[in-house]
Amino acid sequence: MNYFSHLLRIVVALIFLISGFVKAVDVVGFSFKLEEYFSPAVFNMPFLEKQALPLAILVVVLELVLGFMLLLKTRLKFTLAALTALCVFFGFLTFYSAYFNVVTDCGCFGEALKMLPWQSFWKDIALLVGLLILWWMYRNELDEPEGKSSPKNIAFSVASLIMVFIIYWGIAHEPLVDFRDYSIGTDINAERKKIDADPSVYKTFYTLLNTQTSEIKQVDDGEYILDRKYWAEGSPWKIQEDKTESKLVKEGYSSEIAKFRIEDTGGNDLTAQVLEAPRAILIFCYHPAHADPEVIAKAESKALEQQGTFVLGVSTSPKTFNKISNGLMDGTAIKTIARSNPSVLILNKGKITDKKSAEDFLKD
Repeated sequence: MNYFSHLLRIVVALIFLISGFVKAVDVVGFSFKLEEYFSPAVFNMPFLEKQALPLAILVVVLELVLGFMLLLKTRLKFTLAALTALCVFFGFLTFYSAYFNVVTDCGCFGEALKMLPWQSFWKDIALLVGLLILWWMYRNELDEPEGKSSPKNIAFSVASLIMVFIIYWGIAHEPLVDFRDYSIGTDINAERKKIDADPSVYKTFYTLLNTQTSEIKQVDDGEYILDRKYWAEGSPWKIQEDKTESKLVKEGYSSEIAKFRIEDTGGNDLTAQVLEAPRAILIFCYHPAHADPEVIAKAESKALEQQGTFVLGVSTSPKTFNKISNGLMDGTAIKTIARSNPSVLILNKGKITDKKSAEDFLKD
């Protein structure tokens, strides 16, 4: 029993630590996920959208600190209570997402591991059960006093400094570890070919009502076309238009790169031009109103200084850039590519060779 309690404690602690770490390296990305929850389509709390980043930092710190405390088996009563509360909170969010199908990925493990809403919910339930078991197994040790100075405190202090550095780096620069589909070294052209070669397959399903017998039947579009009794003149089977739905029947190659499409202000597709250029510098800005115009101007000037380079500004607004051409892209797609606002992406024939914040680009 003692061996099992130690093993369970370590496993639960590591899950919280891994979850916290992948969000810590990309805390800005996690804040985007919180903005989804605060949007009118979900909890309708737009006043919290501006606080998404501080709240993201708070959640990440709680996961990492509490996970490490559980691993070290320190202040056990407080740690288990806080983790239980955190798990109940996450369980509510994931259940809401799954039941109402409003947020398709909770962001529990950031970009490192995508989980469906129900998978996330059952993961939280499993963690909650594990925590309750730990409560019972360690019930006689919960109130034991701890020394003021010990190797545990030193380890906790070192871990805290590392945590602060990782979170700071992810905010001031691009993530220290990039789990996104647009990591350095990714060949966008090759990824697009994989997507085209293995597309997802969807089928349309009709709900039919027999007006003579009141029987209800659901068939896919192929079955509907092949069976003449459903559509022949005088057929009693009628399609219930409000219940027609499209369902995924085969998952194809999945990548956020499928959304990589840049247009000029006239609606012309610039994507091929960008991906075929021997060298291209793209300056991204997903929120022009919050970007420093001086940094944008300096990044434009520096990019233009590089001979033989295709330079393009990519934003959600056609008036973001003044010295270079303006390209337009969906804001969510830009956020997937770059966390800094503004940021710079460098491509060689569609292959990502560098990615950094505009401030870091200016320092090179």
